[in-house]
Amino acid sequence: MDSHDLVLNWRGGVVENSHIVHAAIVDSDNNLLFSLGDPNRLTLARSAAKPFQALAILETGAAEKFNFDEADVALMCGSHNSEDKHVSRVTVMLDKAGVSEENMNCGGHPALSKTINNGWIKTGFAPTAIYSNCSAKHVGMLAAAKSLDAGIENYHDPAHPVQAEIKRVHEDLSKLMPEEIYWVIDGCNAPSPALPLSNMALMYAALANAADQEKSANASTQNQARIFNAMATHPEMIGGDSRFCTDLMRAFSGTLVGKLGAEGCYGIGVRDCESTRRLGAKNGLGIAIKIEDGNIDMLYVALMEVLTRLDIGTEDVRESLKTTHCTMPKNTMGVVTGHTSFKMDLKKRN
Repeated sequence: MDSHDLVLNWRGGVVENSHIVHAAIVDSDNNLLFSLGDPNRLTLARSAAKPFQALAILETGAAEKFNFDEADVALMCGSHNSEDKHVSRVTVMLDKAGVSEENMNCGGHPALSKTINNGWIKTGFAPTAIYSNCSAKHVGMLAAAKSLDAGIENYHDPAHPVQAEIKRVHEDLSKLMPEEIYWVIDGCNAPSPALPLSNMALMYAALANAADQEKSANASTQNQARIFNAMATHPEMIGGDSRFCTDLMRAFSGTLVGKLGAEGCYGIGVRDCESTRRLGAKNGLGIAIKIEDGNIDMLYVALMEVLTRLDIGTEDVRESLKTTHCTMPKNTMGVVTGHTSFKMDLKKRN
């Protein structure tokens, strides 16, 4: 166990749990700059793939054809709380695309927001597809299917042209061959990729780099910049109230974008700045991190420690996020009973 990079969770003077961490920090020229654990760990991106699924939707021309605005694009990248502002926007997107909830091949589930979900439980409300945290992505895929004249019935099928476009985008940005990316069915019934962490980090670095080149004549670069800017401008659509993704992007004010994936992975893209240049990055910087046991709370603790060691953002910004999202639970009398510490060697690689 000592050979691993760890977040240690203490209760009193006893280590209660230890959490193995892997991370890759890569620039947009595909230089591996720093790492924790195995930077090439094959990792299921889960919802951390949503910005790139949304990018593929843009590549089909669906956003222009159906007049999706920047908040719509951001929502396609998000795993939303099912707040009114999210569900109402999904409903409008359905109308814009000329499809209905019945066409969506995802189901409902408990809200990611405890507040929303508790309200549903009290009233006996049974959420349907538009309340899924992935609902905007599915509307986007339906719109993409119509834009491609490919038929909407099986838009989620791995063999559908929409999913082929999503696979192409992942291959292009990750610099991987098709056989090097593994596709599985995610919780929302759509395919999701598994790829090495370093290549996931490269994809996020590409988004950040594109944001500094949004006036490029290259249409793909423009679409990547649009994804970055939509997320950075509308962070409330990526998660919602009290969600780490939303608070992270608000705190960094357009410098970076970040997206959580289920079971403990996270992707961040940081625009070229003094902090990234000091680390040796050429253009955009990408960070991909995975907590081995899938513990989301410890993922946030590890991620904030990585940002601190890389000195990305100000100390005040980082401490604010730590205070909100990295606090230890209290017992029934409100007493904090533990703390976290780190056995992490952030290795400089390049």
